Amino acid sequence: MSSNADIYHEMIVDYSRNPINYGEIENHDVTFHDSNPLCGDSIDIDMKIDENKVTDIKFHGKGCAICMACSSVLTEITKGKTIEEARAIEKHDVLSELGLEHLQAVRIKCALLSLKVLKSALYTYIGKNLKDNEDVDKLKEEAANLY
Repeated sequence: MSSNADIYHEMIVDYSRNPINYGEIENHDVTFHDSNPLCGDSIDIDMKIDENKVTDIKFHGKGCAICMACSSVLTEITKGKTIEEARAIEKHDVLSELGLEHLQAVRIKCALLSLKVLKSALYTYIGKNLKDNEDVDKLKEEAANLY
């Protein structure tokens, strides 16, 4: 293994054993759950949103080392961002932090489960706060085209 691969491997192991932002938020503004039944990963994300900013974000659940590491990294990336900035987070943003850009297809769902949950939570929050039916329809279309 190259030294970069060793460093990334250590980061993944460390994040999976000592996840960052792990837990639940009481009185959250939005929460969402999803799972990957093929490998048993199951993640919930809770968020506090104040003045259009993600002021707190936590995840809880269980998953493989890659799932837990990516969930930790994603919550770190998201905290403090506006809703629009959080919506713009892409898979590369998460995968590159852990050196997983060339992850095998069989493991990609593990790595991106938390991103799927984050986006679903954001769309849920936005949808609840929209008044215009046309905007709701656009949001549904955008969400349907995510994955």
